[in-house]
Amino acid sequence: MQHSFNLTLNNEEDTKNLAEILSKNFTAGVIYLIGDLGAGKTTLTRYWLQAMGHKGAVKSPTYTLVEPYNIQGKDIFHFDLYRLNDPYELELMGIRDYLETADALFLFEWPSKGGEEIPEADLIINIEKSDDNLVRHATLTWSSTNLQQALEKHFV
Repeated sequence: MQHSFNLTLNNEEDTKNLAEILSKNFTAGVIYLIGDLGAGKTTLTRYWLQAMGHKGAVKSPTYTLVEPYNIQGKDIFHFDLYRLNDPYELELMGIRDYLETADALFLFEWPSKGGEEIPEADLIINIEKSDDNLVRHATLTWSSTNLQQALEKHFV
C-alpha cells in the first residue's frame, strides 16, 4: 500500500525534526531526494546522517557523485547526480559495487538523472521552495506503515 504525507518545513528545526523521524524509520533502502537547487536536499541529508550518529561535516557530493559514510557500522551512500551527463557514467564509476552493499542506505539527489542505473525508491521525498523562498513544502511517498504513524504523531 502506497502512503503519502505532505508537510511544511517552516525552518531548519522542522527539517531537523523530519530527519530524526526518517533516521529511525529508514535505516536501509533507496531514498530519492527531489527538488530544485537550494530546496534543502543536502540539508535534510546532513541532519539525517547526524541523527544516525555522524560526527563531522556532510559534504554535497556534487563533483564526486558519491560520499560514502559508515556510521556505527552502518553503510550509507549519498549520491548527487546533478552533474551526471549520461546514466551510463554510473556504470563506469562502479555503482553496482555500491548497490551490492547489504543493508545499506542509499540517498539519491537528482535521481531522474540516474535512469535505469539506479533502483526504484523505497521512499521519495519531494521538496519544493515557497515563492518567497522562506519555507519548504515536502511530500513523502513510501510503502511502510511505521513512518506514517511517526509523521502523524509529530506533524499533525
